[in-house]
Amino acid sequence: MHLSYSPTGNNRIEIADVLRGFAVLGITLIHFIERFSLYSYPEETCNLLLFTDKVIWDSVFFAFSGKAYCIFALLFGFSFFIQDNSQKIKGKDFRPRFAWRLVLLFFIACINSSLFPGEILMLYALLGYVMIAVCRLSSRSIAIIAGILLLQPLEWGQIIIALLDPAFVINAQLDAPYWEIVNTVQKEGSFIELCKTALWTGNIANMGWMLLHGRVTQTAGLFMVGILIGRSNLFHYTEQNIRFWTKVFIAVTIAFFPIYGLTAILPDFITREALLVPSTLLLKSLSNIAFTGILFAGVILVYYLTKLKGVLHQLAPYGRMSLTNYLSQSLIGGFLFYNWGLGLYRYTGITVCILIGVGIFFIQFCFCRWWLRSHPQGPLEWLWKKATWINVGNQLY
Repeated sequence: MHLSYSPTGNNRIEIADVLRGFAVLGITLIHFIERFSLYSYPEETCNLLLFTDKVIWDSVFFAFSGKAYCIFALLFGFSFFIQDNSQKIKGKDFRPRFAWRLVLLFFIACINSSLFPGEILMLYALLGYVMIAVCRLSSRSIAIIAGILLLQPLEWGQIIIALLDPAFVINAQLDAPYWEIVNTVQKEGSFIELCKTALWTGNIANMGWMLLHGRVTQTAGLFMVGILIGRSNLFHYTEQNIRFWTKVFIAVTIAFFPIYGLTAILPDFITREALLVPSTLLLKSLSNIAFTGILFAGVILVYYLTKLKGVLHQLAPYGRMSLTNYLSQSLIGGFLFYNWGLGLYRYTGITVCILIGVGIFFIQFCFCRWWLRSHPQGPLEWLWKKATWINVGNQLY
């Protein structure tokens, strides 16, 4: 998640940090209104709060759900390309070192998932190896593989099977029993009980949810798109790149609305669950990718072409410390909402949760600005980097 962007690896591309900061902000807001995967809200008696809860939930989910994670995945792939390319210029092969880096990320993910059973680093640690597998292929080959993965091949397979076999039944709730166990511990258990339950049962529930909702193939495809963005130098400010991102913005905007509309009316035309579930997931995935393109290209164009560049640039420090911010919000959110901490899940509705989330964001934002005045990177980013380049016995090269 920490990257540099130049042949020598010394200069940063600020727009990548801005995009990363924007993505982590979106993830933070989603996590707080979800109360970190604890969907147990007190009954609201105030009509105004009922209204604001509905507006906030729908707005935040429309803007960020499934999109902030997509941006994060794109930038994870981009970051891999930067590190790999920097070492290749020096005549070294980064792939063994990156494999070790993913092992480290796995252990980081274990810590984070014990605090918050709904995180994404575990998926990144497991799927990151696909980048090692494809990074020496041609851009055309990577684009074809990425396209296939983004088109949700598993869901297409389910649709074909359902069409061929009228008796085919799909179970879209395989993860539900595991979430029930996790939610019970979140609401009633101690810190140690939560850690033990979340580390195993929570990861099963989370991985099951991601598999059932198409996140596995989608994330792998987005990693590859991130590599292609790096290869093409598309984050540099050039007239050609501005034209490219303008075309992307127009194309995905045109694509989003019919796909999104079709998703909403699909249940009116398909009643068989074995066909409806994978078809809906497929369309939702495509609409999320299209809207991600709107956000991604939109932020780039606003950053480079408008006077709002200064405003967006404020997110860069927050994005540079994305790993620190992501893990610290898990600890803070767990302490605020779970039983082992303040247990605020008993009292806080969606409106209050979003206000808390915004407050935590500003605290993290101020900390990032303060920290980076005297340090080149965040504390966890520094630790991950140092551990990545540690030499145990023979070097990994």
